[in-house]
Amino acid sequence: MAIAMMGCFPAVSQVVNLASFDRHVVHYGIQIGYTQSKFDLIYTEDDEVRGALQGTTSYYTPGFHVAVIGDLRLTNFVNVRLLPGITIINRQLSYSWNSAYAATHRNVEDMRQVESVYGEIPLDFKLRSMRWRNMRPYLTLGASYGFDFASMRNNKNNNNQSIVRLATSDFRCQTGVGFDFYMRYVKFAIELKVSFGIPDLRVEDDDLYTRSVKALRTRTFIIGFTFEG
Repeated sequence: MAIAMMGCFPAVSQVVNLASFDRHVVHYGIQIGYTQSKFDLIYTEDDEVRGALQGTTSYYTPGFHVAVIGDLRLTNFVNVRLLPGITIINRQLSYSWNSAYAATHRNVEDMRQVESVYGEIPLDFKLRSMRWRNMRPYLTLGASYGFDFASMRNNKNNNNQSIVRLATSDFRCQTGVGFDFYMRYVKFAIELKVSFGIPDLRVEDDDLYTRSVKALRTRTFIIGFTFEG
């Protein structure tokens, strides 16, 4: 009786959506995402700075990412993707001053914000597993070039404006993991990616805020939501 009743209901979980989707050589889509970014930094060895400052740290702060996707199938398990887009990130630098220095310099700041608007051109290889019903896990590996439209590189740093000057160009290596879900009309994916900046973005300045570190590199986590048709 139980078997007969089960046969009366459609086997929804066994319906294969977009069965021919992965046979397409080229397809397009859009990705939107939430980011968390900070600086990977190296504390200075300058004795003068160390006499005034105990340390400099950076904390993750939120941002936003949007990109269009051009996807080319190379094999049944390898795709290459171009994802040009915009990433808005905000990073913080927190300063721990020595009490004696802070007592004689009351205008020192404990924190500085660094906002960037990157136009990015990432290129990823997408390594896909076998499809299981309407889901397909994958890994990504790639690199990205970013140009910071909000860079203050050409502005002279001063304490009144709280400017941290960074190089306009950034190169990053990136890797991630994701899951493709085949819906009725579109393919939806959730992706977690981390990127590591390669070059030192710091621009030399004479103030203690900039001299407090030897190098600044960006680290970013992205949770992306992708729609492809």
